[in-house]
Amino acid sequence: MSSDTNEDLRLQVLRRYDILDTAPEETFDRLTRIVAAALRVPIAAVTLVDDHRQWFKSRIGLAATETPRSASFCAHTMLEHGAMVVTDATQDLRFDSNPLVVGDPHIRFYAGYPVVSSDGAALGAVCAIDTAPRDISQQELGLLKDLAALVNEQLELRRLASIDGLTGALRRKTFFDMCERELLLGRRSKSASSCLMIDADHFKSINDQYGHDVGDQVLKALVDTLKSGLRATDIVGRLGGEEFGIFLPCTDLAGCVDVAERLRGMVEGLAIATARVPVTISMGAAEAMSGEDVLSVFHRADTALLNAKRSGRNRIVTDSISDTRAAM
Repeated sequence: MSSDTNEDLRLQVLRRYDILDTAPEETFDRLTRIVAAALRVPIAAVTLVDDHRQWFKSRIGLAATETPRSASFCAHTMLEHGAMVVTDATQDLRFDSNPLVVGDPHIRFYAGYPVVSSDGAALGAVCAIDTAPRDISQQELGLLKDLAALVNEQLELRRLASIDGLTGALRRKTFFDMCERELLLGRRSKSASSCLMIDADHFKSINDQYGHDVGDQVLKALVDTLKSGLRATDIVGRLGGEEFGIFLPCTDLAGCVDVAERLRGMVEGLAIATARVPVTISMGAAEAMSGEDVLSVFHRADTALLNAKRSGRNRIVTDSISDTRAAM
């Protein structure tokens, strides 16, 4: 897998924590205060690193809320398997000309420990900074490691709070927030974005005939099947009882329909272990237009989904506006 692909996946994982540019939170500020007090440093931070910047979820001793990634010590730390320590940045060839060393805040000492996702993706770091050269003890490094682990735990708690407990799909608000960000990122890179609205066909009948336990199994198996047919960068959300949405970055309408047809076939062949339950899905597809927000795109896909259900179910219908655009 190429380094570019790895970085794309890392950024996707970071965005799914839905934490960038959020307000200060006492949980993270408390950890930063502990770093500053325990290591006796004037500057401490919890940082997250995206494609172009280092953003501070929590900070002490810094006025800025972010710095360029190119100047970030934590961008180096997050790629380590353990702590990174710089006892005197003016004597380190990696950092001696760094603008944060030669200028404000005049970093000399730095110690950081990586913050990683549950599946090992590098997200950022917990760091301690001083304006004078110094050493750090193994006990202090151990404390920094423990605090980084606590940041990891807080991030996982945030993520779990945004996930539907039954299916593992994203909850509605988190889903649309993430889709909106991906839509804006796609526009910045001039790439197409598309979405699917999905409804489990005759789901009430499944609940009535087989019971709600089997109905729950169907929904869980449905989402697992959808995820298995998607890329790591695609986003799946549960929007209602048996209604789901999928956002497909870097995908035009034709590509979206290809994905939808593959998913429809995979679901049609789905086998539920505890009962012979026939499962199919209806789908509506739409491609985002210039300047359109994500709710509008999904509204058009939802209208197409309604047409799919009215015309027989177990099929894909494309939005008429997307059809017209694709034909131009």
